[in-house]
Amino acid sequence: QVQLVESGGGLVQAGGSLRLSCAASGRSFGSSAVGWFRQAPGKEREFVGAINWSGSTYSADSVKDRFTISRDDAKSSVYLQTNSLKPEDTAVYYCAVAPGRVGVPGRRIYEYDYWGQGTQVTVSS
Repeated sequence: QVQLVESGGGLVQAGGSLRLSCAASGRSFGSSAVGWFRQAPGKEREFVGAINWSGSTYSADSVKDRFTISRDDAKSSVYLQTNSLKPEDTAVYYCAVAPGRVGVPGRRIYEYDYWGQGTQVTVSS
């Protein structure tokens, strides 16, 4: 069992930055893929990016070149650095874990077994 807690969300002006954190407890990330998703009001949850066990990262086209994912296994944490934020980035951001997933991480919700409670990111224009 893995418990995930996201933090770092908040209110920021367009063009600003936030660093979101995802901390795991119960078991380490180990050989797991960790994904970030977001859900805006009235919209479906969508893939933002992911990092696999070896540190390779994958991003949605909408955030490529603006968002960066990193992991610190010693701290059982994964980070989402968000830069050049836009109002359309406003959403609740979730991290999720796919234990034992090797290779390219999945981009679909059902491919992840454990989810955090989310952290709100609001970007004002």
